[in-house]
Amino acid sequence: MQSVHQGDLELLQHPVSQELLHSKIPARLAYVWTDGTPRVIPIWFHWNGREFIMATPPKAPKLKALKKNPKVSFTIDDNLFPHKVLLVRGTARLDNFNGIVPEYAAAAERYFGAEQGEAWVKHLSSLTSTMVRITITPEWVGLLDFQTRFPSALSS
Repeated sequence: MQSVHQGDLELLQHPVSQELLHSKIPARLAYVWTDGTPRVIPIWFHWNGREFIMATPPKAPKLKALKKNPKVSFTIDDNLFPHKVLLVRGTARLDNFNGIVPEYAAAAERYFGAEQGEAWVKHLSSLTSTMVRITITPEWVGLLDFQTRFPSALSS
């Protein structure tokens, strides 16, 4: 797997990527605000093996920016040494959804555990009857583990 180059979608199958994809670490989603300035926000995600699914209430400010410019990037990274970082670039697709997005409910269960995740989803459904599903299909993937895969500035 070391011979797989940065940018290759096959990196999503790497054991370090799989560990991060199934962790309780939120993604840090980067996008461009409507005035051209960058933004980064933490956000839950669900990986279905092909796409990253995120969800948000329909009044979330980020939706305005994502409609204008759907190009995004995000990281999923840990705080343990040696650090592990999954980097993804793609294009966000926005779809209105009646009720709670199922992948959001699955993410809530992963992050909180079954009982608390279900309680959170029930509470959220009392606050909003619709959500927006944000689907990101990876177009570029990078992986750093600081043991065998280093930033390009350190690679030969």
